[in-house]
Amino acid sequence: MTTADHAPVRVGVFGLLGSGNLGNDGSLEAVLGYLRAEHPEAVVDALCGGPEAVATRFGIPATRLHWNRAEYRTASRAGAIAAKALGKLVDAFRTAAWVRRHDVVIVPGMGVLEATLPLRPWGFPYSLFLLCASGRLFGTRVALVSVGAATIGDRPTRALVRWSARLAAYRSYRDAQSREAMRAMGVDTARDEVYPDLAFALPAPPAGAPAGAPGPVCVGVMDFHGGNGDRARAEEIYRRYLDGTIRFVRALVEEGRPVRLLTGDECDAPVVAAILDAADSLLVTAAEPASLADLMKEMAAADSVVAIRYHNLICALKTGTPVLALSYAAKSDALMDAMGLGAYCHPAREVDADRLLEQFRELERRSAELRQTLAERNLAAARQLERQFAALTATLFPGSAHALRETP
Repeated sequence: MTTADHAPVRVGVFGLLGSGNLGNDGSLEAVLGYLRAEHPEAVVDALCGGPEAVATRFGIPATRLHWNRAEYRTASRAGAIAAKALGKLVDAFRTAAWVRRHDVVIVPGMGVLEATLPLRPWGFPYSLFLLCASGRLFGTRVALVSVGAATIGDRPTRALVRWSARLAAYRSYRDAQSREAMRAMGVDTARDEVYPDLAFALPAPPAGAPAGAPGPVCVGVMDFHGGNGDRARAEEIYRRYLDGTIRFVRALVEEGRPVRLLTGDECDAPVVAAILDAADSLLVTAAEPASLADLMKEMAAADSVVAIRYHNLICALKTGTPVLALSYAAKSDALMDAMGLGAYCHPAREVDADRLLEQFRELERRSAELRQTLAERNLAAARQLERQFAALTATLFPGSAHALRETP
């Protein structure tokens, strides 16, 4: 399809974008980079959580995902509960009207088919179902691109996620276990492919860890209270994670190591404040990253990284910096294993500072070897994502010049 022969293709991007999560916005950045390079004729806009932030940063029109601005606040009073119920009905019509205006809608990465963190079925799972059902109703091709998935125990959430996946025109996953999870939940995945996370398509700064004496360590933190199945012990999990992380940071400080605290979401700020207060050292400082690019700059300058958020791990891996994962879900273990660092995972729910230090010291002893491994794996990931974008073009833009060029 070209502008000379047809009207410009109308492309929507959808998700919890612009809401303060750097990983989600990084996935959007990667997809917009692909669209601008391969389909510059496309007219792009977003239906998302933070439309003002998306419009300002990415320069595309954006519409608020939810009619009810208090969607993610706990509703206890009758008026708030009624507003939420009305919002669900209004969102069904708003989503359908938005989808109908598009030829293609892309859900760029993110863990949209999982519930590894606390999640209610009538939150994002319901929004995703509305999107995919509207796409099927109006003939708009909906693509779930390099998304994360996990087997879901809660029946309403599982049903919404399963039907969303079934109704999508295109699905690909960021790891093999995500595809297997959807197969286990009753989705036919025979034609679905696995590609790396979209953030691996973003440019990385030059690797440049300082030589000689031990240098800085980046510690990525998270406001972590477990997942859906951990609600009864959420505070206990948080305290154990935080206390273990504080002990680890203090041990580094005692060795004279500078520590740089990093976040991946605005909600992580209280965790940073708690660690800074407990460490009480000029060696411990905090960054204020506004993007995955900012995170990668910090990590490229570090000797090593210890991180919990999934996209913090990706940023370290992408820069070729050895990283130890505080793993809260199987997706982190799978990512680390795929990049050759499977031995360097530590359970986020049961942080043992002594054991964490042992793993960290082993990671640093093998730093040169691991950097070489990461360089090789990053090259492979880049090639795989080139194939992903070619597959997207063939599926979503079948009449475009690029699709015709890629067709054997």
